Amino acid sequence: MSILKLSDVSYRYTEKTAVLYNLNAAFECGRMYVIFGPSGCGKTTLLSLIGGLDSPTEGNIYFYDQDIASYGLDKHRQNNISFIFQNYNLIDYMTPEENVLLTAKEAPLPLLEKLGLTKEESKRNVLKLSGGQQQRTAIARALASQNPIILADEPTGNLDEASAKEITGIFKDAAHHYGRCVIIVSHSMETAKEADMVYELKGGRLCT
Repeated sequence: MSILKLSDVSYRYTEKTAVLYNLNAAFECGRMYVIFGPSGCGKTTLLSLIGGLDSPTEGNIYFYDQDIASYGLDKHRQNNISFIFQNYNLIDYMTPEENVLLTAKEAPLPLLEKLGLTKEESKRNVLKLSGGQQQRTAIARALASQNPIILADEPTGNLDEASAKEITGIFKDAAHHYGRCVIIVSHSMETAKEADMVYELKGGRLCT
């Protein structure tokens, strides 16, 4: 059963400036999706709509067949969505453990260790960690919230090739073993190759 559906979703900045046209797609738990396309094609705009940060100009977005606008965008963001950003969006004066505690419904250390941080690293200021370690912290924070949908905006864009591959593997694990619906927007072909399903955003339309 689909956890999330787009039904004829369009988005316009102005009446004459359309970014997205009549998008239809369905997403399930336990799968990792990549929305693939070049910079500036509307990927981040689409992620914002799915996450309830903005509303479509036309069409509807459904969470388990309930329109998220009717449900309430604030409630949708709080209860259903975890965001992971390219720049990590961690609280920079906190440690990884403290950052994860902001959303945790479980002890953060075992989760951080499972994602590759040592106990010592988990207690350092996040600014003293590598980009890969900071991204692992952001993923741990998303998993700790237990929200069913993880939205990631170019999550490997600031990482070297080896770290990017490891982070992509962690996202796959979040889908396949934690049962989350993971939706990544990316211009990386390597990331797209690892997805269970790829939607390509081209000319404002989604193609499979």
